[in-house]
Amino acid sequence: MASPGLRDIPLLPGSPRRLSPRAGSKGGQDPKHGQQYLKVLGPRAPDLQGSSNRDSGQSCGGGRAHNSSIVNNYMDANEPVFSEACLSLMHFRDNQRKVDYVLAYHYRKRGAHPVHGFPGHSLAIVSNGETGKERHAGGPGDIELGPLDALEEERKEQREEFEHNLLEAGLELEKDLESKNQGSVFVRIHAPWQVLAREAEFLKIKVPTKKMYEIRSEGSITKKFNEILQKLSSPLKPRVPEHSNDRMKNLSYPFSREKMYLYNIQDKDTFFDNATRSRIVHEILKRTACSRANNTMGINSLIANNIYEAAYPLHDGEYDSPGDDMNDRKLLYQEWACYGVFYKFQPIDLIRKYFGEKIGLYFAWLGLYTSFLIPSSIIGVIVFLYGCATIEEDIPSKEMCDQQNAFTMCPLCDKSCDYWNLSSACGTARASHLFDNPATVFFSIFMALWATMFLENWKRLQMRLGYFWDLTGVEEEEEHSRPEYETKVREKMLKESDKSVVQKFGTNMSEREDEDDEDKLTWKDRFPGYLMNFTSILFMIALTFSIVFAVIVYRITTAAALSLNKATRSNVRVTVTATAVIINLVVILILDEIYGAVASWLTKIEVPKTEQTFEERLILKAFLLKFVNAYSPIFYVAFFKGRFVGRPGSYVYVFDGYRMEECAPGGCLMELCIQLSIIMLGKQLIQNNIFEIGVPKLKKLFRKLKDETELGETDSAHSKHPEQWDLDYSLEPYTGLTPEYMEMIIQFGFVTLFVASFPLAPVFALLNNVIEVRLDAKKFVTELRRPDAVRTKDIGIWFDILSGIGKFSVISNAFVIAVTSDFIPRLVYQYAYSHNGTLHGFVNHTLSFFNVSQLKEGTQPENSQFDPEVQFCRFKDYREPPWAPNPYEFSKQYWSVLSARLAFVIIFQNLVMFLSVLVDWMIPDIPTDISDQIKKEKSLLVDFFLKEEHEKLKLMDEPAPRSQGEGHQSRRSLAASSAPSGRSQPGSIASSGSQHTNV
Repeated sequence: MASPGLRDIPLLPGSPRRLSPRAGSKGGQDPKHGQQYLKVLGPRAPDLQGSSNRDSGQSCGGGRAHNSSIVNNYMDANEPVFSEACLSLMHFRDNQRKVDYVLAYHYRKRGAHPVHGFPGHSLAIVSNGETGKERHAGGPGDIELGPLDALEEERKEQREEFEHNLLEAGLELEKDLESKNQGSVFVRIHAPWQVLAREAEFLKIKVPTKKMYEIRSEGSITKKFNEILQKLSSPLKPRVPEHSNDRMKNLSYPFSREKMYLYNIQDKDTFFDNATRSRIVHEILKRTACSRANNTMGINSLIANNIYEAAYPLHDGEYDSPGDDMNDRKLLYQEWACYGVFYKFQPIDLIRKYFGEKIGLYFAWLGLYTSFLIPSSIIGVIVFLYGCATIEEDIPSKEMCDQQNAFTMCPLCDKSCDYWNLSSACGTARASHLFDNPATVFFSIFMALWATMFLENWKRLQMRLGYFWDLTGVEEEEEHSRPEYETKVREKMLKESDKSVVQKFGTNMSEREDEDDEDKLTWKDRFPGYLMNFTSILFMIALTFSIVFAVIVYRITTAAALSLNKATRSNVRVTVTATAVIINLVVILILDEIYGAVASWLTKIEVPKTEQTFEERLILKAFLLKFVNAYSPIFYVAFFKGRFVGRPGSYVYVFDGYRMEECAPGGCLMELCIQLSIIMLGKQLIQNNIFEIGVPKLKKLFRKLKDETELGETDSAHSKHPEQWDLDYSLEPYTGLTPEYMEMIIQFGFVTLFVASFPLAPVFALLNNVIEVRLDAKKFVTELRRPDAVRTKDIGIWFDILSGIGKFSVISNAFVIAVTSDFIPRLVYQYAYSHNGTLHGFVNHTLSFFNVSQLKEGTQPENSQFDPEVQFCRFKDYREPPWAPNPYEFSKQYWSVLSARLAFVIIFQNLVMFLSVLVDWMIPDIPTDISDQIKKEKSLLVDFFLKEEHEKLKLMDEPAPRSQGEGHQSRRSLAASSAPSGRSQPGSIASSGSQHTNV
C-alpha cells in the first residue's frame, strides 16, 4: 500500500519517474489495470523533498547520501546546484554512484502548458513527459497535454519501456530534465555491486585473487641478458604504473559469488575497473528487449531505429585538464598520444585496461609490425646503396651510354616518331641499376623470410599477452542477432506465417534462437543477397580493370600527341609516366572510399546474423575490392606492359593508328618502381593527413554547429562547465578497427609483394608507421568516444589475410625478378653466350634487327633526320634477323631465357617456401616460459584453493558452539556451503567455472 501523504496519478507512457527500489522492482504498474502510476507527494511533500535535497548535498562532505537507494534520479534546474569542488563529472547527482554508461537521444516537443494551482513545490506532468517543480498557487494539479507528433510519442513509449526493463535488470538510471523545446537528453546508467557480481559470474570474467606469485625466467644467461636489455631500454619505456612491477602477477580466476573469499575485495566500487563495468552494462543493454519496438533485442536495434541516438561509456575525465590530477586518459595522452614520445614504447597494458583487449591487440600488432620494419629498412637501404656504389661498374648501362655503339632504334610510333639512338636512354638505364641488381634477389628472399618471422613472432607475442591479460581459456561469447537480421526474420514470418506464428515471435529471444525452421533465414532467403554480392563484386572488379585500361589508352594517345610537337618530343616518356601515375593515385583514393561503402552495403543485404559474422564478411569484401583497386595498375606494369607489343612491321594496335605501349629501353622495372613509390607514398600521406585528420575535425565542427543551431537556447553556466557525457557526445563515434587494419594490410602488401622492384618500401613504411601509431593513439584518446571493451584472444581474420599475402609475395617477387627485371637474361648471357664470361656485348645480344624497307606503307617516319640510307633498325627482343631462313621468328636465345625464367620461378618459390616452413618449425608458437608459467599457475591455483578451504574450515571450528548439536549442525551446514558443488541456493546463479574439477 502507498504511504500516507502519497496519492496515485496515472503515469503517461514515456513519462519519467522517480522510483523507489520497491517501485522499480514491481515495474510501477497497477495489478488490476496494468497502468503505470507516478507517486506524487501530498501536502507533506515540501518537507520531504527538502530533506532529500539536503541529504544529497551532505553526501559531498564524505557521508553517504540518504537517497543513494533511490533507483532513478531526474535532474531539475530549480534544485540546488552543488559547488564545483563537490560535483563529479563521472557520477550521479548524489556524487556517490559512478556513471558506467550513457544513452543519448534527441527530443522535440510542441506546446507544453502546465496549469497553475498547486501550492509550493510539486511534481507537474507536462506533455513531453518531464517532471519539474513549479511555484504556483491554486487547487490540485491538473494535466494539460499539448499536441505531440505520433512518431515522437511512439519513440517516447519505446524508450520508457526499455528504461523500465533496465530497471528490472537491476540497473540504476538518472535522466536529464527536458526543459527546452528541443535538445539532447542523456540517460546515465549505474550498475550496483549486486548487478556487477551477477553479470561478472555470468560472463565468467577473470579477476585477480589474493594470491600473487613471481614470474621467474629460466636460465641465468637469459636472466642476465633480459636485465641488461631492461636497463638499456629504460629511457624508452613510458612512465605508467603498469611497467613498474612486471615480475609479479596475481592468480586470476573467473568471478564467483560463492567464492568471494578468494578475491581481495577492498572496495566494491573500484574492484571492477571502468572498462569492465561498462562492458557489463553493455552486455545488459544488448540483451534487454523492447516489446513496443516489435520485440527488438538490445540497444543496437533501438539505435538503428532512431529511438536512441547514441550509447557509449564515458572517458575517464578530460585529457588536457589543468592541474596535477591524473586519470588513465590523461596519462595515455601524455605518454602515448603525443608526437613528442614517438621514440617510446607503447603502454600496451594501460591501453588494454582503458580500451579493452581488442584495441590493445591492434596496437600491440602495430607496434610489433613497426619494430620489424627497422631491420628490413636497414637491409633495404644497404641494397639501394649497393646499387649506387656499383652503378659505374655496370657493364650494360655503360654500353647503352657509349656514343660509339650508335644503336639505331626503330621508331616508337607511326609517322611522327623518328629513329633514335639507344644512348639517349642512358639516364634511364643507369637509374634502373639502382633497383635491378643482384642484391635485390637476396633482398626478396630476406623479405619472404622476414614476413614469416613477423607472423611467427606475432603468434608468440599474442600468446604472451594472452597470458598476462588472462585470456587463456576465454570462451567465445554468445552473440545476439543483429537488428537487420531480426527485421528480415520478422518480415519473412509476416509473409509466410499465420497470426499464431507471428505471435510466437513475441516470445523470448533465447527460445527463438532454438528454432531451426521458420525463425531463421535459409539459403533460399539469402540467395538474392548472394547473387547481388557475386554480380556486384564482379562488376566492381571489371570497373577497376576498365579504369586501368582507360589509363593505358590515355598513355598511348598522350604519347602520340606529344610526339607530334618537337618541343615536347624529348620528354614524352617522363611526362606520360608521371601524369598517368598521378591519375592512378587519384582514382585509387576515390575508389577506395566508394568500395568501402559498397562492401558495407553488400554485406548488409547479405543479412549476416551476428556482428562477428558481419565484420568478417565485410573485411573479406572490402579487402578483395581494395586489393584489386590498389594493385591492378602495379600488376599491369610489372607483368603485362610491353608483353603484347608485337614487332616492327607487325605491331599490335589498340585503336587505328595507336600501338600498344612498350617498356623503356632499360626495362619496365624502373617504371614499376616509380608507380609503386608514388602510389604508396601518396596513399599514406593523403589518407593520413586528409582522411584521418581533416575529415574527423570537419565532422566534429559540423556536429558542433548543428547542435548549436538546433538548441537555439544555450545555458551559459552549462556551456562553461559541461559534463563529461556532454563532452563525449560531441566526439566522433567509434566505428571499429577495420579502417586501421585495412590501411596497414595494404601497406604490408606494398612492402612484401613488389619489394624486388622497390627496396626502399620498408623505409617509407617505417616512417609512416612511426607517425601512424601516434596518430591513431591521438584519435582514440581525443577524437573518438570511448569504445566498448571487447575481450578477444587474437586479431581474427586479419592474421589469415596477412599469412595469405606473405605466401603470395613469394610468387609475385619470383615473377618480378624472372620476368620484369633483366636478372635472368644477364645470367643466361654471361654463362651461356658470353665469350669471356662477362656482360660485355649483352646489350647487342638483346637487340634484334629489322629491315626498314619492310615497314608498312604509311608508318615510315616523316622528315627523318637520320641518314636516308639506314637499312636496319634495332628493337629489344630475341628474334631471328631478316636474313635468316625464318625471319623475325623467336630465336633459340628466347627459348633459353624463357626456360631459365620458369626454372628460376620454381626454384625460388620452393626454396623460399621451404625456408619459411623451416622458420615456422624452429620458432614455437607458444614461448617456453609462458607454457611453463601456465602450468605453474594451474598448480598454484589448486594449492591456493585448498589452502583457502582449509582456512575457512578452521575459522568455522574456532567459535565455541552454544550446544553440541547446534554446533555440529552449523559446521555441517557451513561445510556444505563451502563444498565445491554445482548446487546453489534458490535465486543465485552458480558458475560452472567455480568448481575445483575445472581448475
